Amino acid sequence: MPALGTALLSRRVAVNATVAMLRAFDQPLNLEPIGVPSLDEGQVLVQIEAAGICGSDVHMWRGRDPRTPLPMILGHEGVGRVVDIKGERLNIHGERVTVGDRILWERGVTCGQCAYCTLMGEPALCPHRWVYGIYRSAEQPPYLNGCYATHLILDARTIMFPIEENEDPATYVAASCSGATAAHGFDLAPVQVGDTVVILGPGPLGAFAVALARAGGAEHIIVVGGTRDRLALCVGLGATLCINRRETGIVERAEAIMEVTRGRGANIVVEASGSMAAAQEALGLVGRGGAVLLIGFGTPVGNMQLAPFEALVHKNVRLQGVWVSGPRHTHRAMSLVRQHPDAFAQLVTHRLPLSQATDALRLVADRQAMKAVLLPNEGAPA
Repeated sequence: MPALGTALLSRRVAVNATVAMLRAFDQPLNLEPIGVPSLDEGQVLVQIEAAGICGSDVHMWRGRDPRTPLPMILGHEGVGRVVDIKGERLNIHGERVTVGDRILWERGVTCGQCAYCTLMGEPALCPHRWVYGIYRSAEQPPYLNGCYATHLILDARTIMFPIEENEDPATYVAASCSGATAAHGFDLAPVQVGDTVVILGPGPLGAFAVALARAGGAEHIIVVGGTRDRLALCVGLGATLCINRRETGIVERAEAIMEVTRGRGANIVVEASGSMAAAQEALGLVGRGGAVLLIGFGTPVGNMQLAPFEALVHKNVRLQGVWVSGPRHTHRAMSLVRQHPDAFAQLVTHRLPLSQATDALRLVADRQAMKAVLLPNEGAPA
């Protein structure tokens, strides 16, 4: 790791970054300075304007994710402003990226050469894929590998998306993870006009699933969750019926959905909570010929009991796993935010400085925040 003093940038003045470092699991993050190293060819230095707190971050903070090498800078959701570039880089639209541009970046970096990246068109399955704020220690060059920081260095293979000056960076961070993952799910099991879609879990994943189902032409969009405020937000995004799981039982919820669908069950059921119980319930809500999307599981959670004939075979039901996402999914999620900025702004319930990164993790862990966002450079000079 470079000395904690200053380090020369490739072309510009010396900069020190401040990071919220994870050095021990389930312990407070430490604010630490890191000198920014010189950039290699193709790398981009960004000043982070907004960093999202994801549920996956909570698992890593608590040591429940095997992909967490210490010490680490958490954070895979980010929007920032370009400070420096080594060489020429283009954004997703083929436009040249310049210093001063505001960008969102694809959280996963893939090789672009394996069979999954090329022949199959599934970069999410690339065996060489790594993610900012997840796979790389802060001791691995270029050291600034996570978004809980004032600065981040983007790899030369990172795909970048422009964000306009009049757009709120905090509103977009969830599009790079929850939104993109939900879009991937509906890519694998597309919504048809007139469908009934049931979404279990009204968090950020579920909220994007609501908006995607609405954009796909679903007639009935039913959300099951236990938090009134989150359910109300889903109504604003297009939910036609919300069911509070704290006030109903499994049989009662199933009866309500069967009534809406005239006894047929849902065309698509989305498990968006990471709950084994919800995944089990989803199998009882899907109709013949339908699909169950498992988009809520980011870490191992144990085994699930399944009667294959009754649950899947006899009903011709597809049980579809969904692992992360690719650039086209990020683009779709960003488009949704751009079309409904006021609705998606409501997802961001807490905005905190970098010094309160641990507090932000606790807010998400305790489900007090729908979406918490760090603003590492708020108030800093341009």
